[in-house]
Amino acid sequence: MDLDNLENIKQLDSENMIGHINHLPEQLSGAWHLGQSLDLPQFPEFSQIVIAGMGGSAIGGDLLSAYASQFSSTPITVLRDYTLPKWKNTLVICSSHSGNTEETLSVFSQAHDAGLPIIALSTGGQLAQLARKTNTPVWTFEDDFQPRAAVGFSFGMLLAALTKLGLFEQDIVEAEVNAAVHAMKQQQTGLLPEVKTALNPAKRMAGQFYNRWITIFGSGFLAPVARRWKTQINEVAKAQAAFEVLPEADHNTLQGLMYPEEQFGRSMAFFLTSQHNHPRNQFREEFTRMAMMQEGIATDFLAVSGASVLEDMWTALHFGDYISYYLAVAYQVDPTPVPMLVELKQALANES
Repeated sequence: MDLDNLENIKQLDSENMIGHINHLPEQLSGAWHLGQSLDLPQFPEFSQIVIAGMGGSAIGGDLLSAYASQFSSTPITVLRDYTLPKWKNTLVICSSHSGNTEETLSVFSQAHDAGLPIIALSTGGQLAQLARKTNTPVWTFEDDFQPRAAVGFSFGMLLAALTKLGLFEQDIVEAEVNAAVHAMKQQQTGLLPEVKTALNPAKRMAGQFYNRWITIFGSGFLAPVARRWKTQINEVAKAQAAFEVLPEADHNTLQGLMYPEEQFGRSMAFFLTSQHNHPRNQFREEFTRMAMMQEGIATDFLAVSGASVLEDMWTALHFGDYISYYLAVAYQVDPTPVPMLVELKQALANES
């Protein structure tokens, strides 16, 4: 496993996934500022928000919901399914990178039929067409790559929209976005492919993940980041992984450390930690990690220590993107194509 062979990396990475990972700080900043330049109509009063999306589009909603819990009393639910609950006084935000995600299109139609206020976010596709046809506000952005590489758009545009709707203080969010972007850029100088493994923590962690079943643990606002790490390992490295959320995992997963013993040597538990999370969860993270280590499961952790929740969220997320990329290199697979997902979409199209 040679993660320092730049020629090999270039040959494997046929569609330049590393370029998109490197560009994520600029993408987040650009999405926030693009959203600030777009208009929204005056909506009727709503008491809750549903963000409908799948995959890379839904993770932006998860991140936003976790961030919003610090500031806003308006509940935000992320819906990964076809059916919209029959809730009243609900703002529905339909987010689909391609604009052709069938689950999200289904929710859009139900929300429209129910007379609920809707915002559409997309690069185009059927969602943008339906939105324009029904005089629904639609925010579009230009991006021709995989949805998982557009997480800066899916979060930044949502953040801008809800700021315009009054859920957040614009000045506070602006300062935190700028600080998070700056921290991401500082961090990534040590994570680039040109940085040798001995000095590159993302490469070294990918080496630890290699040939192991990985479970990512997170609590509070880092729970959606744990999900992001899991999905990136799946889609980028084409490897199995799981994520767990504390404190819930300590009410069940913690007890599952007895069997099957032969699997433990090929497993690894990785913990995302932050000083901004609840102190009891910080205690749980350390206790759970030690319990797993004592049972023969390899463990490690990433402690993020930024000035804000947003900074910790995005530096942790970006670090995970680099790890998944180097894990793909370790497995000698192209980080971009997702053939199994394409096959499923084709089967669904043929079935309809």
